[in-house]
Amino acid sequence: MTGSDASPSDSPAVSPAVPPTDTPSGTPAFRLAYVPGVTPSKWVRVWNERLTDVPLTLLAVTPAEAFGALREGEADAGLVRLPVDGDDLSAIPLYTETTVVVVPKDHLLAAAEEVSADDLADELVLHPLDDTLGWEQPPGRRAEERPTTTADAVELVAAGVGVLAVPQSLARLHHRKDLTYRTLTGVAQSRVALSWPAADEAPDLVEEFIGIVRGRTVNSTRGRRAEAEKGRKQPRDQKERKAAKPARAGKPGSGSRTTGKPAARRSGGSGRGRTGGKPRKRS
Repeated sequence: MTGSDASPSDSPAVSPAVPPTDTPSGTPAFRLAYVPGVTPSKWVRVWNERLTDVPLTLLAVTPAEAFGALREGEADAGLVRLPVDGDDLSAIPLYTETTVVVVPKDHLLAAAEEVSADDLADELVLHPLDDTLGWEQPPGRRAEERPTTTADAVELVAAGVGVLAVPQSLARLHHRKDLTYRTLTGVAQSRVALSWPAADEAPDLVEEFIGIVRGRTVNSTRGRRAEAEKGRKQPRDQKERKAAKPARAGKPGSGSRTTGKPAARRSGGSGRGRTGGKPRKRS
């Protein structure tokens, strides 16, 4: 398959188990859940560079499991697909994915650069039970039975049974050499968000991760690192440094650097004195 989307493109390393919030040594840890198609590795790298003392553990969950993992304390935050199913969870949208239609490579639709919902009117469009686009009925003809998972639906498409509309990241995740996908216009799109248990203020480590996904710099005014810097003495500004700089002595014959007045001229061939008086008479 070919194409691109707005999400980070690297594949994350998955932790096989969920550790406690604190490591055995007492160091706090941050547990991040993520749903299929979301690739948090770019943000994880930034975290590891900035918070070297706080390990980050990834937890792969299905869309159906994601919100339960947050409510039950299995994860501190999660990269999920909107909408969030309750007021007890906070969320900030991160990006919206392009929707694509997955078809066999020899399908007529594969010849187009993009496909509209109307182009699917005569197609059998599969609607898996784990659908992430949130529509009650996708475009096209309705299948008699719904596949259990997106992976099952992809297998049916490969067998020549219908086509499938999904977020682009899921089309990439379930890549097959005999399938391709095309941008699908005029249909629902999936939005990815960062979610965590609702509170008056986000926990410190969640706030750190929010800063990373929003592109805040290491010197941002928010987060643990910024709080640690508050008590430190700030360097003097340029004006103060300039005022504190000692004046250099001027060169002989030049004016003072602080007053700007010219030095008195020495007597010379003109016969004038130091104070500029009249020439003295010769005896």
